[in-house]
Amino acid sequence: MKEVIKTTPCGEIKGIENERCLEFRGIRYATAARYEMPVEVTNWEGTYDATAFGACCYQHRAFEEDAVVNPFYHIEFRKGVPFTYSEDCLFLNIWAPKNAENCPVLVFIHGGSFTGGSADEAHIKGERFAEKGIITVAMNYRLGPYGFCAHKDFCDENGSLANYGLYDQTTAIEWVLHNIAAFGGDPESITLMGQSAGAMSVDIHLNNPALAQRFKGAIMLSGSGLQRCLIKPLSIEKITPFWDKVMEFAGVSTFGGLKSIGAQKLYYAWKKACKQYAVSLPYTFPVYDGKVLDKARFSLQSLPDMPYIIGSTCTDMVPIVLEGVDRKWGKYVQMHHQSPCWFYNFNRWLPGDDMGAWHSADLLYVFSTLENNWRPFEETDYIISEQLSDAVSAFVKTGNPNCAAIPPWKADYRTPLSFAEHTASGKWHTMDNIQFTLTSKGKTI
Repeated sequence: MKEVIKTTPCGEIKGIENERCLEFRGIRYATAARYEMPVEVTNWEGTYDATAFGACCYQHRAFEEDAVVNPFYHIEFRKGVPFTYSEDCLFLNIWAPKNAENCPVLVFIHGGSFTGGSADEAHIKGERFAEKGIITVAMNYRLGPYGFCAHKDFCDENGSLANYGLYDQTTAIEWVLHNIAAFGGDPESITLMGQSAGAMSVDIHLNNPALAQRFKGAIMLSGSGLQRCLIKPLSIEKITPFWDKVMEFAGVSTFGGLKSIGAQKLYYAWKKACKQYAVSLPYTFPVYDGKVLDKARFSLQSLPDMPYIIGSTCTDMVPIVLEGVDRKWGKYVQMHHQSPCWFYNFNRWLPGDDMGAWHSADLLYVFSTLENNWRPFEETDYIISEQLSDAVSAFVKTGNPNCAAIPPWKADYRTPLSFAEHTASGKWHTMDNIQFTLTSKGKTI
């Protein structure tokens, strides 16, 4: 392993020089105790060793066998990959071109329903983007009961406490703004990208006052507008009874008690509380806190005018619903914004089984990490991967995804670009696959 040293505002850092790029793993961007706001790291002693990935947040696979609990995604993204878990999980990874200078930056927020996932899964790599002259950053953040606790009685001198995971993401982006120039990046040219819960996070940060006017563009895959237009966030008051249940099942009665119990005990108390609700997702998602997520700001009418890419897959969860949200988003942008918004529908049914174009499948193509997956990919898959990755690269560089790898892509929500065996603009394909998705064959993360 060839090592490389960079000097940053935080101090010296040691990373890896591989054949394709420079890689810096497990950079601590902040510290935070349980249910406390993150504090950005501004310096470290000696040379920081960034040659190994940092811990990801405790989640189901920290306490249960992932291959049993979530076998589909275990095989797709995690089989054979070593992970460590901790509440001390505020780390990020950087992939940079060799001899990078003033490169555009792509910051990626992983998905997982705000309860799982990590930035070092097998499909998340920035090597292809580095070869295209782009720096990629991917972050871990607090999840589930560690990252999204909210209760009306939990306050500090700044008011109500909630959305710790979103504040982690905010701090990670701020760390990038303060330090990415040392890696050859341009802090004035940042594109924010997320998938599923990561796309929902991107959507929230578009109106995050701490990050106002910091992004050149945004890419949201399988999650744009879900909270803005459909599954509205709950208030802290409405989510309080859920956390009363968590405390009851944990055997504690105070905020201090909840802060001090063991991580595993907290997880299973939270999991038991989730089972008390027919639909628990709204109680595990971000909530209106009046700060990072403010009800008055979080609407289509307050959507910043900037270039967007919105993507989904053709058997993605409930595709007809995602299409409806995407169309609503696109119609508003087309009527009220100067900047364009491009839509794609990923329609390649992956080889190897009959699961179709399942939720998250397009990430293998966006990051060009097909080689990290078990499937018997064909030449067609590598062509689609080149098309989608090159389009994202062009967008990060210029604010427009059109490039030599793809046919002309018009910014029109009515005719998304279909990435498939014969990539072309056309109609949405969700109705074509409605029977397939209603039988629940399409997988969800």
